Amino acid sequence: MQLFNTTIFSPFAPKQKGSNYSDFLKKFPGYKLTESLSVLRQTDYPLLDKNKQVYLDFTGGNLFAKCLVHQHLQLLESGIFGNPHSTNPASQRSTQLVDDARQYVLQYFHAADDYYCIFTPNATGALKIVGECYPFSEESFLLMSLDNHNSVNGIREFATQKGAAYQYTPLQKDSLYIDKEILEQHLDHHNDKANKLFAFPAQSNVSGIKHPLSLIALAKANGWDVLLDAAAFVPTDILDLRDVKPDFVSVSFYKIFGYPTGIGCLLMHKNVFNKMNKPWYAGGTITLSAAGYRGHFLKPNEERFEDGTINYLNIPAVKMGLQYIENIGMEKITLRINCLASWLIQQLSELEHCNGQKLVQIFGAVNTKRRGGTIVMNFFNKAGRVIPFWKIEAAANEKNICIRTGCFCNPGLDETNNNISNADLQYYFGTRQQGDYFNMIDVTKKLRGSVRISLGMVSNFNDANSFYEFAKIFLNT
Repeated sequence: MQLFNTTIFSPFAPKQKGSNYSDFLKKFPGYKLTESLSVLRQTDYPLLDKNKQVYLDFTGGNLFAKCLVHQHLQLLESGIFGNPHSTNPASQRSTQLVDDARQYVLQYFHAADDYYCIFTPNATGALKIVGECYPFSEESFLLMSLDNHNSVNGIREFATQKGAAYQYTPLQKDSLYIDKEILEQHLDHHNDKANKLFAFPAQSNVSGIKHPLSLIALAKANGWDVLLDAAAFVPTDILDLRDVKPDFVSVSFYKIFGYPTGIGCLLMHKNVFNKMNKPWYAGGTITLSAAGYRGHFLKPNEERFEDGTINYLNIPAVKMGLQYIENIGMEKITLRINCLASWLIQQLSELEHCNGQKLVQIFGAVNTKRRGGTIVMNFFNKAGRVIPFWKIEAAANEKNICIRTGCFCNPGLDETNNNISNADLQYYFGTRQQGDYFNMIDVTKKLRGSVRISLGMVSNFNDANSFYEFAKIFLNT
């Protein structure tokens, strides 16, 4: 049964706002090609407009479509499903659905022949597998982009506990691009190391900057294994693993289609599967274990890394979600978000106080060919002082506008944007046993954090314009 249709036109699509919308269409006529997403918003996401809510936190969490919940419910009501680790009829039914979902994930990313799909609780769980099982030692090295989610940064703890050294490769201050010249120098070093791992995001979870996937081939040509954090990239872009071949890819499915939460995956290239050293075993990961003798045999496939009972009732909904996105068309989603983000960046960049002081500073290059629908910024009063992000968020909450503020679990980007030096960090962390975000601001006298908005596939012009009008209330303050 097909529960969604993204190709029809409906006269009930919400009207867009006034003269700003007319000007927007003149600049971005391609937006008209995405009208079916406005229809989809009405049929599958009706609460947005019913509740008059402006949702601008798609990077934090995508919204779910009503039809996906209904489709999944129909599946659950259609049979009896048991724990996959058995051969009884209920177990076999679950096993078949999980296998179907696993193969569909591989098909979706064009990875079927070369990769294993390992289901995890989230993208963080996928990254933990890499950190826990990669053969770190005194003979290995970890290189990370300064633009990384904390779930990637945490891998350094596994590395250092096993004697490996690590290093961050920096960003260009203004563009927030990975500094390719310095990266090439870093990749050219450590030729004496047996196992070298380079980790970076396909798209920043904070700035929306897209880092070139060509860095994968560059690193591998220098003998590095590559971990690609794709969690912020795949909700609005196509990742084709026939073209780029990282060794590890982390994905979170609710970031793509909203429902269900609690499921991610690690795509692991088969070439590195046998070099991974799993330090323990659990139910579901072995073919045999003994209590009277220290012996066990790990499973020879992806199940080796799926500890315990997987989320077998929700995993089938992953296939439904991917089919939903395919039916819409990722190219259409990308186009819509590019139009909205480009217009919003232009409009916000032009806002000035009466004395000529810019109201908003957008961090990173504004060229939307290398950024997604995520925009990070700070607001300034007419005296040129930063308006604390928590004040912006409180004002947005009053207007029923959902944004996100803070450091977004990406300290490297926050430190770059707010000019927090290594000396500042060494002093703060080296002089106390406990601390928190606001205490660090008090001690260093440097403001941390910023304001982030992120557009998604059912964002429309009214959402973008609402934030633009909201920003204007801070003019001349």
